[in-house]
Amino acid sequence: MKVKALPHNPGPAAWNAILPKQDSLHSLSAQETADWLVIGAGFAGLSAARRLQIEAPNDRIIILEAKGLAEGPAGRNSGFMIDLPHDLTSDDYGGQIDKDRITIAQNRLAIDFARDMVETLHLPSEAFREVGKINAAASEKGLKHNGEYAAHLNNLGEPHAVLDAQEMQEITGISYYQGGLFTPGAVMLQPALYIRSLGAKLPSNRLRIYENSPVVALQRKDGLWQAKTPKGSIRAPKVILAVNGHVENFGQFSRQLVHVFTYASMTRALSSEDCAKLGGHPDWGLTPADPLGTTVRRISGDGGDRIIVRNRFTYEPSMMPSARVQKSVYRTHIQSFAARFPMLKSVAMEYQWGGHLTLSLNNVAAFGEVEDGLFSACCQNGLGTVKGTLHGLAAADLAMGRDNDLIRQLQSAPAPKHLPPEPIATLGAALRLCWGELRAGKEL
Repeated sequence: MKVKALPHNPGPAAWNAILPKQDSLHSLSAQETADWLVIGAGFAGLSAARRLQIEAPNDRIIILEAKGLAEGPAGRNSGFMIDLPHDLTSDDYGGQIDKDRITIAQNRLAIDFARDMVETLHLPSEAFREVGKINAAASEKGLKHNGEYAAHLNNLGEPHAVLDAQEMQEITGISYYQGGLFTPGAVMLQPALYIRSLGAKLPSNRLRIYENSPVVALQRKDGLWQAKTPKGSIRAPKVILAVNGHVENFGQFSRQLVHVFTYASMTRALSSEDCAKLGGHPDWGLTPADPLGTTVRRISGDGGDRIIVRNRFTYEPSMMPSARVQKSVYRTHIQSFAARFPMLKSVAMEYQWGGHLTLSLNNVAAFGEVEDGLFSACCQNGLGTVKGTLHGLAAADLAMGRDNDLIRQLQSAPAPKHLPPEPIATLGAALRLCWGELRAGKEL
């Protein structure tokens, strides 16, 4: 079976671009065999490989990545690894109490697994910082959303702190926000550094990672899966697909996944004068009180002091947003930045990019054994860092024949719902996103 299309990633992966250059890993250029093949070297793929490496130490594992490490969605997200419910299709991220308790336990299991990798493999501290995050409210409506979410967290017994406008200004240096809701369990990542560091530490004589080695065909023959790349091939009895929405191009979950692109812009490195004008803390992360609002991060570290803004969602069933769409989105970023940071008028955006985000209509994963020996760890519903980690380790356990609460929970969920026929799906998604962004108001 030919793979229908290869990943398309508009613009540079800025998190990777601000890191020092590193030597590329080899691309696959021969015919090889392995006990395990993992397709995709993002959060799901590397987590699956690490689980296999620990639990099946004598097995040979090969990971194929279509691009360079951290060049795809794993290096294009905003770097929030969130432990609490964070449903992008809701008004305030919350859901039903019982389901949310399961979600929290799953997310924390994933964060524990990531923390263990960080500590055991000695990843840089900048890659994984357990400092929490803030839901930022710029309007009365945003404050209301935060209040509703705080009440939900009270019912869940989850710790949080309500911040007023002055406290928000002390943290951010800006007067744009009327309040905030701090939750301590989120991890702030430098996602490209995290992925690149795993890519450097995981390989051994039994685990190999090949970059720039897209799978162009995948078929089962004589009891083995054969994956072909432009210059080589891999034969393995078991394969884990860790490619998120790209799984549809492998012939799985057709018309069951919602392909959305979200976008971000990153400033040039701030000068010492810029930092003095801004004030506030050097590192913080804000998610918007309205899920369709603007995410903002300020970072410092090897890549310099910078600000990242992320907003706008577009429905892209072809998985390829047009240049016209991107141009419109990036104008919004500049406007959102200017509204928040009037003291930084001379600061330009150095990087602007888009990233593929995959949802299902019923907010479930595309998880499980989809064919004999072929396992899917896909559809993270907008939480690629934590859900990718979770689904990767769960897919590895399932493929090894393990039985645990996580696997039972994921397998008991219904399959992703089928999308309505076209053009209803496209029209419905476009209208919902447009209406949601209009309703977000000042939160955008």
